[in-house]
Amino acid sequence: MVKYFIKKTHRIEVLDDLTFLEGGENKKEDIIWIDMLQPTSEERLHVEEMFDIKFPTKQESEEIEISSRYWEENEKIEINSYFLVSNVEHPYNETVSFIIKDKLLISIRYNQLRSFNEFIKRFTSTPKEFKDGYDIFCQIIDIRIDADADTIENLAKAITKLRRHVFTDYSNDDEEILEKISLFEDLNMKIRENLVDKQRILTSLLKSNKYSGELKNEIIIMLKDLKSLIEHTDFNFERLDYLQNIFLGILSIEQNKVIKIFTIVNVVFLPPTLIASVYGMNFSFMPELHWQYGYFFSIFLMILSSITPIYIFKKKGWI
Repeated sequence: MVKYFIKKTHRIEVLDDLTFLEGGENKKEDIIWIDMLQPTSEERLHVEEMFDIKFPTKQESEEIEISSRYWEENEKIEINSYFLVSNVEHPYNETVSFIIKDKLLISIRYNQLRSFNEFIKRFTSTPKEFKDGYDIFCQIIDIRIDADADTIENLAKAITKLRRHVFTDYSNDDEEILEKISLFEDLNMKIRENLVDKQRILTSLLKSNKYSGELKNEIIIMLKDLKSLIEHTDFNFERLDYLQNIFLGILSIEQNKVIKIFTIVNVVFLPPTLIASVYGMNFSFMPELHWQYGYFFSIFLMILSSITPIYIFKKKGWI
């Protein structure tokens, strides 16, 4: 699906018909943004021929080298940027390709992204704020940075909630807690990859001389926001490491309590077992064997030998 955003004097016209470009070159100049969502091979080929642009393949756009993430030529700039998809069971970074040629922005994506939907609403409601494709690209990135900030904030709240659960509501759900810590670390890692990727792209874009100086100030502000958010992700990593260490410590304490209980039980029942074993022997000569009070004497010794360790443990504060 391809959407063409044509800037009129006071409004934005959105078209999805590929035939309107066949009317002449003047109509091309009115197009400020082409958004391609899961385009077919025919749609890609048509736009490539109309604007003399070669689009990167999906495999090329997902390369992690800086030369594949940002490439500037005399007439155009090619950018491949991560967009975090966090509203799924397993969050992942979706790569979106941007091509800026003259004043035109072309975006190629293969997934519905909330950042684009939010920008389209803002774009159509206030078209005067966007002069060219550079303004559109930076505004999309700015919206994505705000969304990443919200994701980091929600993650921080989830970490705080899990920490409170570990300290107050721990109920032997060890695997569940460790799984949550692992998922939080994985999400935080993807957020950080997302932010570092944008930081590298905006730093490269800041060095370009293809746009007005006013936009450079906005890029500098976005870079400061990215730096702050990256520091926050580092802090989240530290919190998760601390939480994991605390949880393993609590788990070790709980295991030691169980071992302690078994140790005390063994110590308490070991002397009575020894006495019962002695008097359970079938030797002919045993002084208490034919004694009238021998049975009660052995029972008394077993009770006394059980109570004595308990008394000693309580006096020393071990139980």
